[in-house]
Order: sequence, then C-alpha cells, then structure tokens
Amino acid sequence: MSWSVRPLREIADFALGKMLDQAKNKGELLPYLANINVRWGEFDMNDLREMRFESSELERFSLKYGDIVMCEGGEPGRCALWKMQQSGMMFQKALHRIRPNDCLDSRFLYYSFLNLRKTNGFEPYFTGATIKHLPREQLAKVVVRFPDIKTQEAIASVLENYDDLIITNQRRIQLLEDAARRLYREWFVHQRFPGHELVAVKEGVPEGWAILTLNDVCEAIGGGTPSTARPEYWGGDVVWVTPTDVTRNDCLVMLDSEKKITETGLTNSSSKLVPAETILMTSRASIGFFALMDQPVCTNQGFISIIPRHDNTRMFLLFNLMERVEEMIALATGATFKELSKRTFRALPVLWPTSELLNEFESKVYPLIQQTRLIKKQSEQLKRARDLLLPKLMSGQLDVSGTPLPEELAA
Repeated sequence: MSWSVRPLREIADFALGKMLDQAKNKGELLPYLANINVRWGEFDMNDLREMRFESSELERFSLKYGDIVMCEGGEPGRCALWKMQQSGMMFQKALHRIRPNDCLDSRFLYYSFLNLRKTNGFEPYFTGATIKHLPREQLAKVVVRFPDIKTQEAIASVLENYDDLIITNQRRIQLLEDAARRLYREWFVHQRFPGHELVAVKEGVPEGWAILTLNDVCEAIGGGTPSTARPEYWGGDVVWVTPTDVTRNDCLVMLDSEKKITETGLTNSSSKLVPAETILMTSRASIGFFALMDQPVCTNQGFISIIPRHDNTRMFLLFNLMERVEEMIALATGATFKELSKRTFRALPVLWPTSELLNEFESKVYPLIQQTRLIKKQSEQLKRARDLLLPKLMSGQLDVSGTPLPEELAA
C-alpha cells in the first residue's frame, strides 16, 4: 500500500485564535481555550476564562467537532482533538486550530502529531533558542504521511479504542476518590458519623474526641537533592520524587518518579527514604498536592512526607490535610516562593476522632485507594501498549487488520 507524503499546508486549514485584549474586545462573553487548557489528548476544562467576541468573529474563532487544537508555545505541538466537550467554545491566539481536508481523518492526524512528539519530529520546525515556538509558517511545513482514508479510519479506531479505555479509567478513579472525599466530609466535617445521634458534643468536640496537634499523630519529614555535579548519585533504583511528578499526576496514587537516584546519592544528601504509603505533600511553591506510592521513596526539599504514628489513621490524615490546603497556603512564608515549614505544619491543630471511628473510616476508604491503584496500573499498561503500536501503525510497518484491540489483549 502506498502512502502519501505532504506538508500540512496542502492538506489542512489552520488558524491562530483571538488576541486577548480587554480594552479592544467587544461583543458577547464566551469561554475560550488557552494554552493551559490543552494537554496531550485531552482538555482541562476546570479553569476556563471568558473573552468578548463579536458576531462577525464567531466563525473565525470557534471550534467544531474534529478540530485539532495545538499549542503554539509553552510545549509547542501539544494538542488534543476537540469532540464538543463544551458548546460555544472559542480559542485564544496562543493556540492553532487545525481542520484537515477530506483526504484526512482528524483522529489519524492527531495520532500523527502524537507520533511526531514521541519521535521528536516537531523539533526541526520550532523557532527560538531558549523559548520554543511553532509559528503558523513553520506549522505549514510539518510533513504528514498518510494512507487512504479507510486505512486511516481503521488505524485511528484502534488507537482511539486504547485512549477511550484510558479516559474511562480516569473517570473511574475520579469517582472512587470523590466517594472517599464525600465520606470524609460527611463523618468529620458535618460530624454525621455512624452513631453520631448518641454522642454528646461540647463546644464542637464530640465526646471521646480530642484536640491534638499534627505532631502528636504523625511524623513530618523533609527531603533533599543530591549534588547534580556527582553523576554517581543519579540514575539508580531509588525513587526520588519532585513536585512536578505530583502536580502532573492525575490522581492520589502515583506509580513512579521521573528521576531516580543511587543509594550513594541518598546517603550523601538530606533526602530520606520513607516507607510505602507515606503521605507525600508538596510544601513549596505549589503547596498541597498529594501522592501515595506503594514502595519506599524519597523526595526533594519541596515536600513534607507524613508518616502516621498509627496505621489506622492514614486515610483520615490524608483527607483531613486535603481539606485544609487553603489554610496551609495562608500559613506559608517566603519572599521568592511560599513554603510551609515543618515547624508550622507540626503545630497545626487537628480534631482527632475515636480509635473505633478511625478504624472504620480506614476500612472503608483504603480499599477505594487500592482500587484506584489497580486501575491506574491498568491504564499505564494500556498506554505502553498504545505507544508500542503507535509508530508501527503510523508508518505502515504493522498491518492494521491484524492489530488486536485492548479488550482482546486483556482477555
């Protein structure tokens, strides 16, 4: 089968979004996508902004089903396929809107871009020595290889099947975490815990509960960074977590870190190995992001690692702290960037329930976290399988008709 090879300008229409200028913009306030809203393969719709658009601009700056939205800067080339996640959506100048011609399946084109990202295929088109950009004139030169439309559709359907399962798993994880958080709020914020009707409450403290400090109930440990001038400290087997690992993670459970250090690096730094299921909380700059890992790990200095003094209190501590992020941010200090000190953290008061209630909460919530871990691992397996297939399918090396679907792989 022969594949065509053409520059993007010959097979797609593309345009930049509207310039953000509040002084000049007129018309109706409408939501728009900015660079921060576009991730690889998905859109973050949690922090949408609005801008004014006149009726004459609606067609020019609106999105239709099947449009590819791509970042011009930031991480140039990063893109996702618009599937009408929200009606009336517009896009800002930091983004390209790409509409393929009839010779291209938009899903296939998206996976072509994903493959370029994984093979550094965008690099020759970037401009800028330090801050990279992918301007319109360079985007027009990007070379795309593609077979006939039916083969494109078949390839895209296989890869989309993997992505759909991954997205479904993300939703399942979110539902499990939401259920755990709702239970915490029901029992410990609204104090509608089992048997609450029979418990006397004095000055907001149920009978049998106590007001303690976090230092009474957990150990708070800092981290550190081995010298980057010593190559023997790096590239080992010790999981070394940075805030970026956690802020990029999409759930409480985290499976691995981007960087590893050696035992020698651990010994010769202020970083400390903490046990599996230690609560990792970012404490510098981006304060209040959390992670749990099922193996011993260490962190850099941007964390407070929280080890409960009693095992049956881990889930209570985790969700208690998650509810108090704004409080901790308000207590952070620092001129360059805000940091929550371990001393301040340890002194925080906590309304401490009875041991029986803590046991019951742990027994209900920890299995939910274990379920999210299993689902997360399944998603990582799906991503690895998809990423192995991607270059072979996009090059024609693998015949799509013989490619197993993810359900068949799991069977």
